[in-house]
Amino acid sequence: MEIKVIINPIAGAGPAKRLLSNLFYGCGYNFYRCERQLRTDDLLIRGKLRQLLVECRSHLISLELAFRREHRAQPGRDYAFLHPAALPTAQALLRARRNLELMEMAVRTATATDMGHIHERHREERGILEKLVALDGEALLALVTLRDSVARLDDGTAAAAAMGNLLRASGFTVLWGRRESLLAGKSA
Repeated sequence: MEIKVIINPIAGAGPAKRLLSNLFYGCGYNFYRCERQLRTDDLLIRGKLRQLLVECRSHLISLELAFRREHRAQPGRDYAFLHPAALPTAQALLRARRNLELMEMAVRTATATDMGHIHERHREERGILEKLVALDGEALLALVTLRDSVARLDDGTAAAAAMGNLLRASGFTVLWGRRESLLAGKSA
């Protein structure tokens, strides 16, 4: 994911371009405060976070289904009934999938603009939003690493053994906790 800085194409030499720039940007038409851009960046990054978590979860589901097909109690029967020796691995895969779902729900329900203390301290809004976008960026890098690690897993047994460590190594829970404490008004 690449966040681009948009440069004003109107700004440049010449009185006609300066007048046009003043009309579009100086009078408030098409003018956005930096805080709005930061909120938009936050929404964009959180959308990408959700997408990465969905990709991890769908790959894990495909590994789990393949594992269940291989370890059926009776061949040719429903894959929901596993051989008893395969149950711990299936349970570990299910726990990992639920952890990913919880992470995705946290991202989906997170807000940046509805927090009352940001509006109460309007002068600090830009600084808070800059920190928020920076934390979201760190979470994005952590989840890209997690997604790439999960995508390399090609076996349900290996995924069950590795997912707990991969989730802890991503550091997402710590980063998301820092984000929540920033929004709660505590130092991050």
